Amino acid sequence: MFKKLFSMIMVVAMVFSLTACSAKETSTDNTAATDVPSAAVTQAAGTTDSTDAAATTGLFAPIAKDKIKVAVIHIGDPASGAGYTYAHDQGIVAMQKALGLSDDQIIRKNNVSDTDAVAIRTAMEEAIEEGANIIFGTSWGYMDTMEQLSAEYPKVVFAHCSGYKSNGSNFVNYFGRIYQARYLAGIAAGMKTQSDKIGFVAAMGIDNSEVTGGINAFALGVESVNPDAKVYVKVTNTWYDPTLEQQAAEALLDEGCDVIGQHADTTAPQKAAEARGVWGCGYNSDMTKDAPGAHLTAPIWNWGAYYTYAVQSLIDGTWTGENYYGGMAEGLVDISPLSANCADGTQAAIDAAKQKILDGFKVFEGNIVDNQGNQICKDGESISDADITGKMNWYYKNVVVE
Repeated sequence: MFKKLFSMIMVVAMVFSLTACSAKETSTDNTAATDVPSAAVTQAAGTTDSTDAAATTGLFAPIAKDKIKVAVIHIGDPASGAGYTYAHDQGIVAMQKALGLSDDQIIRKNNVSDTDAVAIRTAMEEAIEEGANIIFGTSWGYMDTMEQLSAEYPKVVFAHCSGYKSNGSNFVNYFGRIYQARYLAGIAAGMKTQSDKIGFVAAMGIDNSEVTGGINAFALGVESVNPDAKVYVKVTNTWYDPTLEQQAAEALLDEGCDVIGQHADTTAPQKAAEARGVWGCGYNSDMTKDAPGAHLTAPIWNWGAYYTYAVQSLIDGTWTGENYYGGMAEGLVDISPLSANCADGTQAAIDAAKQKILDGFKVFEGNIVDNQGNQICKDGESISDADITGKMNWYYKNVVVE
């Protein structure tokens, strides 16, 4: 759902067009989840630098591994077997396995609405009463409550997914460059479409940079292999609603879209595509098993890369209170294996694009024009991660929002 949403203070399109682009070497803003601790990068990549870890002075005393308790607050139920909550919980499972924690050291609070402040507070205070040392809040709407609780419980760490608030101590945010994976998924969609009309079910509108950035990256990937195709967007205005997600997908299918992408929590858009005999790109987890006749690939998260780092740092006493923003190089994001539904040549095209990204290619660089004709970036310029996550209040030129 990436739920999340990085909607920081938005700027008007004209101001953004003047400020969003930077020289390619410009560093990112550190107000959102754009700071990647060096230890986090190292461990997310699957290696450990014990020298660096030993040299780090943490903000909290070490917690014995057999004493630590980890809580996660989910907007849905991981038992669904696919989608946003499932992907996060798989990260918790990976962390538990990597660190050798017992089941009673993991506290799960499922189906906690991110629009109900009372329910959010209740779930988190219950976790604290059960002994949680760190609480991961996986949905955007948890942010304000986590901020409040972090002041009330200074010895408990609160880590919020996709938000922009933090205090440099026991309240941090974490997210990643999922737009890199969305670009690759766009290639699969662009090569598969026959109508040159690709639908996209979006959880939120242009005021949410996480969703908008994902749509734009997907559209750029589409254009890289199919300049004639357009991406048609319908917004549900909710992070989690299988019925609305299905209805939005069906409306796009009625308009002639033959590939359905999504920034939506559930498999409903992919199942809608399969029912019509066309194709789709899911999100958060591999949805091929849910729509085997339709699914091409999906941008996916390896949340275990961050969860393992965060919990290990509390065990080691090396917690620094820094925000986290990883990407493909850190192993945090990728796409699921391509299905047999993909067009011939898709694997080679995606492999080449992925290598370019790993070699330093920035998805949002060069000549970028929005769908209103405004010049966003010029050749030799790129858009910083801070602006991608906080100020992307525009749609790329091949995007049509209905």
